[in-house]
Amino acid sequence: MSEWSTTMQLFDDDDYMVSTPRDNFFSVMESANKNIVQMEIEKMMARLAVAEKLLEENGLEEEHERLLKSLPVSDPTEFDNRLNSLFIETVGNIVTQCE
Repeated sequence: MSEWSTTMQLFDDDDYMVSTPRDNFFSVMESANKNIVQMEIEKMMARLAVAEKLLEENGLEEEHERLLKSLPVSDPTEFDNRLNSLFIETVGNIVTQCE
C-alpha cells in the first residue's frame, strides 16, 4: 500500500481537516444548540441590514448589485475567500458559545 493510500485512510469524509468551511458551517448548524444557532443567524441578518442601509444612504445599491453579480465570475478566488471567511467566523462564534 502506498504512503498516499495510508494517509487517505486516516481521514474519513466527515473529518474537519478534509471538509470545506461551507461543509463545516452546515454541519455545525445542524448539530449545535438551536438557540445559539438562531442568535448567530440573527446577528448575521443584523449585519446585513446595517450594510444594506449603509449602501442605501451612500447611493451604492446599484454598485452593490453589480458587484454581487460580477465578483463571483470576475474574481472567484476573492469571492470564495470572503465567503469562506464568513463561514469560518460564524462556525467559530457558534462553537465557542456551545463550549
